[in-house]
Amino acid sequence: MNSPVVSALLPVVLLIAIGFIAGKVNWIRAESLKDLSNLVFMVLTPALLFRTMSTVHVEQLNFQPVAMYFVAALLLFAAMLLWRGLNRRSAVLALASTFSNTVMIGIPLIGLAYGQTGLVTLFTLISVHALVLLTLSTIVLEMAAAREDRAGGVGGQRNMAMTVLSAIQGGIIHPVPLPIILGLLFAQTGLVLPSVVDRPLQLLGSAFGPVALVLVGATLTQVQVGEHLKKALGISVLKNLALPAIMAALGLVFGMSGLPLTVMIVAAALPMGANVFLFAQRYEVAQELVTASMAVSTVLGLATITLVMSLVGLLG
Repeated sequence: MNSPVVSALLPVVLLIAIGFIAGKVNWIRAESLKDLSNLVFMVLTPALLFRTMSTVHVEQLNFQPVAMYFVAALLLFAAMLLWRGLNRRSAVLALASTFSNTVMIGIPLIGLAYGQTGLVTLFTLISVHALVLLTLSTIVLEMAAAREDRAGGVGGQRNMAMTVLSAIQGGIIHPVPLPIILGLLFAQTGLVLPSVVDRPLQLLGSAFGPVALVLVGATLTQVQVGEHLKKALGISVLKNLALPAIMAALGLVFGMSGLPLTVMIVAAALPMGANVFLFAQRYEVAQELVTASMAVSTVLGLATITLVMSLVGLLG
């Protein structure tokens, strides 16, 4: 029980289990999940992100492992498109295989396992994670949709430029990257948050981890995997194991080591993020499969993250 992997993962597992049980016995009702999600993303997340980054100077940040993370994600994304062809379904499933739950599961896990230094590295990734991957996916999906429209003889033009600009704007003006950017800007001024502001932010940030993980567990009670189990399992293996394996290989090839590489590998091993479903819903493709894959990826993640963290420990 003294293993750092176990000590970091056990609280995560227990809190997700508590949320699952609370959802099953209707202590957290289905209609309350949206409100709880809004509390996490609109209040607790910005407080934690801004406060953490408000003391970090840009020269302390290491962008090399973050850049390598996106190289790994883009390689897997491209491989999925080559395998399945350029269409909306392939693009959504490629995103499903590469987009990590860096916030609701990643932040509590990395914080427990690697402390404040690990969180700074993760927040550097989070600040551009959605911006890069969701913008890329928007471009690919718009191209695929236009191609399918032409093939089907559908008239009208898709305003791809406006859609991509909207995706970029959404990737910046968002309750996750925006407080990171604002926190970094504040840190560069050399000012210190007054205690009357810092203390409430600290309390809100402390509540983020347990509330977010309980929400993950409660959300799992609403998902029906059913006939999609086999395909969802395949996507989950790509997301939970193939992506971190590619990240680790690239890191070792390019001579990276230490905590930044470790955090990026573990971030790559995190379960699928919820934004994938929003894209499946928007482009009306693979919605049930994506929903099932999110659930399977999360449950499978309890085992795969343990494996990845244990192996990464041997690299250090």
